[in-house]
Amino acid sequence: MLHSMSTTVEAASERSAAEVNEEIRALWLRSGGTLTTEQRAEYQRLVLEWAAAAPQPSRAA
Repeated sequence: MLHSMSTTVEAASERSAAEVNEEIRALWLRSGGTLTTEQRAEYQRLVLEWAAAAPQPSRAA
């Protein structure tokens, strides 16, 4: 059975990249290093949220 997941990050989430990273680390610790299907979906959502919250490098002209 395939599960679809949204690739959009919730706009209501205003957490910093550090806060999201902390949750990612906690997820890996709880899982013992092997993610279930549900945990994998949560991990993917968190990574997208982290990427959206991470500072973007400025481009030199």
